[in-house]
Amino acid sequence: MHPLDRPVWASLTTVHLPLSEGSAWARRFDRQVNVFASPRDASDQALAALADMVQPGERVYLLQVPEIVVPPGLQAVKQAKGVQMVATRSLARDVDLDGIAGLADADAPEMLTLAQLTEPGPFLARTHLMGTFVGIREAGRLLGMAGERLRLPGYTEVSGVCTHPQARGRGFARRLSAAVAARIEARGEQPFLHAWSSNRAAIALYESLGFVQRAEVNVAVLERPAEG
Repeated sequence: MHPLDRPVWASLTTVHLPLSEGSAWARRFDRQVNVFASPRDASDQALAALADMVQPGERVYLLQVPEIVVPPGLQAVKQAKGVQMVATRSLARDVDLDGIAGLADADAPEMLTLAQLTEPGPFLARTHLMGTFVGIREAGRLLGMAGERLRLPGYTEVSGVCTHPQARGRGFARRLSAAVAARIEARGEQPFLHAWSSNRAAIALYESLGFVQRAEVNVAVLERPAEG
């Protein structure tokens, strides 16, 4: 199986091992970093290990190419299809760094606020620790950002791409995505990303940057029902 078929597992067991918890059968990100989790495979032991890490009333997100098997004790509150895309050409010529600056710990509250406003995907108080993030500010206000999420040997995901509603239509998403992808490429890694299958605008944007669909992915939000 290609590591990108189970990108969450590959990330949790390699580059992001220090930001995770679990065992050789299932792992999840630290609860302040992200909500993604993954079993090693679809074996009974792996599924049971995943279920054991989810507390009553808590939710975790799964993302993988293989069909998702819901472990006993958990229930799927959402299931959807997405696409996984990989960069097929150099992004260096698409980079326009004018006004783009790196984001750090001091920017974390603003990053979280922007993500909560625009919902680019799961983003928590410490999600910025997963990789490098960049943003665009005007008059001191953060209007757009993008960064790195899942990371595994040879590959890094472009994610967290969002633009404040008052700044949409100005090409921020394209510029920020290209800047992050070019940085990944400069490290000798291949950029990849995910989008909902229904989000044709995002898919068209990434295709214009040279990304092509590698696979369809399954996404599920799993919850352990609250005790009561």
